Amino acid sequence: MLMPKLSIEKKREMIHEIQDFFLEERGEEIGELAAEMCFEFIKDRLGPVFYNAAIRDAREIAEQRMQTLEEDLYALEKHL
Repeated sequence: MLMPKLSIEKKREMIHEIQDFFLEERGEEIGELAAEMCFEFIKDRLGPVFYNAAIRDAREIAEQRMQTLEEDLYALEKHL
């Protein structure tokens, strides 16, 4: 599965968020390398779970909208 590319700036921002989380929630200061390793783990192992859930949600919404569109098109038909 192809995950979206992140800009270097966005990746750095997320790595700093991980560092902030560890400091605020666990009282631990972790370095940038440790935070990047955590980021890569989340991206590679957990990211696909959230990505697939989002795709399923999008598919369900699209199917609902297609059903509504189909009903609307039938309603527009001229009866002979």
